[in-house]
Amino acid sequence: MPALTQLSPDETLFRDTVRDFARTEIAPLVRSMDEEQKFEPKLLRKLFELGLMGVQVPEQYGGAAGTLFEAVLAVEEISAVDPAVGVLVDVQNTLVISALMRWASEAQKKAWLPKLAESLTGAYALSEAVSGSDAFALQCRAAKQEDGDYVLNGSKLWITNAVEAGLFLVFATLDPAAGYKGITCFLVEKGTPGFTLGRKEDKLGIRASSTCELLFSNCRVPAGNVLGEAGKGYKIAIETLNEGRIGIGAQLVGLASGAWRHAARYARERKQFGKPLAEFQAMQFQLARMAMDVEAARLMVYNAARLKDSGAEYLKEAAMAKLFASEVAERTASLAVEVFGGAGFVKDYPVEKLYRDAKIGKIYEGTSFMQLATIAKLTIPSA
Repeated sequence: MPALTQLSPDETLFRDTVRDFARTEIAPLVRSMDEEQKFEPKLLRKLFELGLMGVQVPEQYGGAAGTLFEAVLAVEEISAVDPAVGVLVDVQNTLVISALMRWASEAQKKAWLPKLAESLTGAYALSEAVSGSDAFALQCRAAKQEDGDYVLNGSKLWITNAVEAGLFLVFATLDPAAGYKGITCFLVEKGTPGFTLGRKEDKLGIRASSTCELLFSNCRVPAGNVLGEAGKGYKIAIETLNEGRIGIGAQLVGLASGAWRHAARYARERKQFGKPLAEFQAMQFQLARMAMDVEAARLMVYNAARLKDSGAEYLKEAAMAKLFASEVAERTASLAVEVFGGAGFVKDYPVEKLYRDAKIGKIYEGTSFMQLATIAKLTIPSA
């Protein structure tokens, strides 16, 4: 068996292509997109042209027919340059497209997968003001009409890709009394009457990634836009988020890797007391520990992705990978700022942004507490 980090020739070519794209096409835009809090439309088109917005979409639907592991490689390499771009690619591939591939009818796949691979951005709308970690305490209501259609009323909060998206996977409850068994997932297009974007959040980090409130007021959704079955939305949410955590882990590994790369380069260039910082043993040891942490997080993420692609159980490994990668990203980015010293505290250098970007890793797609709860449940023997 090959080592986890030993890539096939195709995987190596794919990774190198994405890495080159990120460093040549994304890097020049990072600061302006962060300051303007706006994703560059031309960059979005280039992501589609390179096939990065439909990595796992089968060829018959116009996609690259790749694996989750390849999507992980793409998210990692992009996030080493800009985690805000990485999360857009991640949500598209590991949440939206994954949910459609697993749960959509053939008619829905033919209608949506080619568009998602070519030009349509997707968003995943689960969270609400009162349902964060308690993901199924949904207040957004869906009422079935006599003609079979549904009418949505309520709101969603913290929805990634909201500005760029044309298709939203919206989770709403048909019957609050039924608990999680009332939850249903709907495919809602931007522009549907009764559906509008609310406030765009002013965030600490990943500022180029749009995060908005969604508002539904008597929004009519055709019966044919129910994803899976009515009342089975909880299964879609749980299983998709399990996979999505691997993608977020990849984003955080990429962020940490990028922060370490900047720190190591600066340590070689910056001189103090007549020699480069990198020649001081204390600095060498700090950079070595950072590199060790990044490699350990990468191994955990790669392992979880390989397990998922092989059809094996991966829930525990995904939770561990996401949790550990979030800790490594925050710690590595913080140390990178310290390596830069005063220069690390200003926006002229990239590590300041990566430090801000890292914090969200412990919060979205399952907080650290929720990951620990999952790990405990799956590892500690019952009495």
